Amino acid sequence: MGAPQLDTQILGIVFQSRPDILTGIKNAADTPARTTLFNDIASYVYERLSTAEGADGPASKRRRVDITQSVTQSKPNGQTHADSQTAGSHPEDAAADPVLLEIKDISVSAPQRKKYDLCFTKRFLYARAPGTSAPAQGITYPWKDIEHAFYLPVPDKAQVQHNYVFFPRGSSLPTSKQAGPSLEPLVLTVPATAPKPGSIAGQSAAAAEAVSDTYSSLFHWALTTSMRSAGNHACQIVAADPKLFHSVARQPHRPNEKAVHVKGFRGSKDGFLFFLPTGILWGFKKPLLFLPLDRIVAVSYTNVLRTTFNIVIELDTDTVGEDMPGIDKEIEFGMIDQEDYQGIDETYVRRHGLADRSMAEQRKAKRELAENNKQPASGDASTAEAEATDGLTALELAEREAEQQLQDEEDEMEEDYDPGSEGESEGSGSSDEDDEDDEAAEEDEGDDEDETGNLGD
Repeated sequence: MGAPQLDTQILGIVFQSRPDILTGIKNAADTPARTTLFNDIASYVYERLSTAEGADGPASKRRRVDITQSVTQSKPNGQTHADSQTAGSHPEDAAADPVLLEIKDISVSAPQRKKYDLCFTKRFLYARAPGTSAPAQGITYPWKDIEHAFYLPVPDKAQVQHNYVFFPRGSSLPTSKQAGPSLEPLVLTVPATAPKPGSIAGQSAAAAEAVSDTYSSLFHWALTTSMRSAGNHACQIVAADPKLFHSVARQPHRPNEKAVHVKGFRGSKDGFLFFLPTGILWGFKKPLLFLPLDRIVAVSYTNVLRTTFNIVIELDTDTVGEDMPGIDKEIEFGMIDQEDYQGIDETYVRRHGLADRSMAEQRKAKRELAENNKQPASGDASTAEAEATDGLTALELAEREAEQQLQDEEDEMEEDYDPGSEGESEGSGSSDEDDEDDEAAEEDEGDDEDETGNLGD
């Protein structure tokens, strides 16, 4: 994740009347621990300032929240986390929290495709339909349970747009149909423009408008502040980095912008692969997946054709907790353009030290072949083959094997070719010529016999 950075936006708002304190904090934040401490203090002060403008909501709502928290904390050992997550995910619990910030008219594409108003509370992020007060079903996310957050450009759009992608805990890895997570990933789309007038409301509206040059700056600030205030310091917003990976394919819609994704298929569904600093993300159609680097055991390149190839990612499922049952061990993405192989293999797979399982299997097969062939000629052939393939990548070796197989098939077709089975006229002509040659040979033999007889006489 890297060293933490000072949240200058929150610090600037909290200490806007005391620039001397702000300067002192910047000078003193010389270690990760101090930086985290200053950020926590700023988030706490900001939260207190935001809620000081009004009460914490009706007394009935406050009592309801207190009851929910006391029931959760009184559970026996081993049940607290699961029960609190289930209770906290309920829309009624989210509605009981005062809305600190509301951003209206936001496009949501998962788990439902519709425009919603997004509401930020102390404990929850949820969506609700315009003109309503109740959270939409299935779109209520406790801040503490968001495990991964991403900020990615939307491919194949003429206008620049970005997706925010959130994976609740236990929803990122591929699972069997019987073991799916209770909460699906959330995907919302924002344009590269400033928020519309009147689209920001809530107790923190004034602070939000101060950082709302664009939708992205507004959401980055609101999301980071909310997660830190809820105690979720482990989750940070991860963006694609063209320096780490970018496709060589030119984007027809935005030709001057490097694509940080590659197109592919998972089964029959098309989508996009993003090779990110923390792992590989597949989107944006259901089911969305995120494969963290620390879960990837190895990769293999398969089904290599002249223009495309497949990539198989092997996952570590032995260390997955009980809250994520039924994890698939391997996942395959197909029909990836061969032009992107070098970028995937060299600038991502090798840079992160991921094992190339396809190369390892081919080398193992070559060693076994050399050990089994004890004759000198076979040994020489194996040595020559090993030298010829030394230094080639797995994809190049697979291409060579496919070409050799195609050549072998052509050779077999040539061996099966029978000239006598072609046109009848050609066969008849050849037969007539052979008959004439035979008659001429018989006449010559008769002449020779006569001459010999005359000599004898």
